[in-house]
Amino acid sequence: MDIIIAKFNDAILQPLIYLLLAGAVVYFLWGIYKFVAGQNNEENQEEGKKHMVWGIVGLVIMVSVWGILNFIQSTLTSIK
Repeated sequence: MDIIIAKFNDAILQPLIYLLLAGAVVYFLWGIYKFVAGQNNEENQEEGKKHMVWGIVGLVIMVSVWGILNFIQSTLTSIK
């Protein structure tokens, strides 16, 4: 059972989390770009702020999921 969970975690979950983390970082950086590039346009600044906030929310969620999965995996492997 532990081998199946470890393989599933290594083959599917970890790469998926890294991909989503990268997406959240790109989304956040896009928000910074929109905010800086739209200095003269208040709509672009507001849109940039929204992108930055949701990018940070995505990062927090992904790091939390990563921590929870690592906790579950370490708990299951120590139960043996």
